Amino acid sequence: MIDFTVIGNRIQRARKKKKYTQQDMADFLGVSVPYISKIETGKAVINLTRLSEISTFLDVDIGVLVSGSNKNSQNYLIPELSDIFSSCSSEEMDLAIRILREVFREKF
Repeated sequence: MIDFTVIGNRIQRARKKKKYTQQDMADFLGVSVPYISKIETGKAVINLTRLSEISTFLDVDIGVLVSGSNKNSQNYLIPELSDIFSSCSSEEMDLAIRILREVFREKF
């Protein structure tokens, strides 16, 4: 399931990092400021075309907006792993680490 709230938060953070206003983004996209607000709060469902336009405006890889990471980066899955581990108990994390070590035992 796509979590538009999370995507919206990433868009907002990227916009603020570039020091762009919602008006700047609205002007570029040809939409209203309230619509930008809805995108950033996850209240608007956006399609891939719109997401691509936002990605272009922010000069941010679309993968970063969708998943929080860029597949061109060596560590692109670390945020996802962090999300998974954040909801685990210490026993579950311990088990997951043991499984990963077993899977990749030749590297350790």
